[in-house]
Amino acid sequence: TVLRILLAVVFVGMGVNHFVPRSVRTMAAMIPPGLRREGVLSPRMLVYLTGVCEIAGGLGLLFPPTRLAAGIALVVVLACVFPANAYAARHPDRFGVFAIPLVPRLLGQIVLAALVLFVAIA
Repeated sequence: TVLRILLAVVFVGMGVNHFVPRSVRTMAAMIPPGLRREGVLSPRMLVYLTGVCEIAGGLGLLFPPTRLAAGIALVVVLACVFPANAYAARHPDRFGVFAIPLVPRLLGQIVLAALVLFVAIA
């Protein structure tokens, strides 16, 4: 229960950060050029969308009827945002603290995904 609450708080907090203007600019810039689109799927809109997904998934972990679906959705979100994290890792001069080196970031995302699935199933 404690781990579930902690993960929910982490995801809600990360999701809220997707609406802080300075973070939005940085995260939008992290989207690799090959994935950039205009309009509805613009980098900025993708940042907002992933923020909503992280908030909803975090809250979903707290309620038994939505726990499993939320856990699966959060793992999908983690996989979807990884290309942006990998792009940032290759450009530490541009992204500063967001530019976590690739291998530690990948390992961290795998551990986080495993923890999310653990609390979603337990």
